[in-house]
Amino acid sequence: MDATQFWHVIGTFDWSQEGDDEAVIAPAVAALADRSEEEIQAFSDLLAGFLYALDTREHARYGYLGEADPDNGDDYISADAFLYLRCVVVANGREFYEAVLADPTRMPKGDLEFESLLSVDREAYLAKTGEDYDYLAEPSYESFSNAEGWAPAGGRAGRFTGDDVPPMNRRPL
Repeated sequence: MDATQFWHVIGTFDWSQEGDDEAVIAPAVAALADRSEEEIQAFSDLLAGFLYALDTREHARYGYLGEADPDNGDDYISADAFLYLRCVVVANGREFYEAVLADPTRMPKGDLEFESLLSVDREAYLAKTGEDYDYLAEPSYESFSNAEGWAPAGGRAGRFTGDDVPPMNRRPL
């Protein structure tokens, strides 16, 4: 599976079912389940890569503008909420994704989420094989994993940046 095929699967989301995330992703799950196990894994890796690319200080800055400053170590940015916000960008298709990636000021605001995007590959694998999906995609799409995207910016240390913060919620300065 390549990026074009990935975006084709994403393009099958049924947004007429908005409000029922399972129904929205159902066509994508079915389309992906028709592919090989290797292609499902490739989908997972592509998804992880696209989410990883959005895991940057600047995307967080504009996603939480007026609510939290990623340079202020005392402002809390939820790792999960930031991941689910990045999912919104990918779920809205290639054109929107590329626009936001190129221009972080276009990042949607932090009150949006589409966590269900993360289950498309698992659901497709389950439908195809009847087994749980235990594949670990690379790179990590977890928030604050992109070291280059979160390069030190001279922010101030605070209660959400120190070693006592759980690793997946600890963001770089």
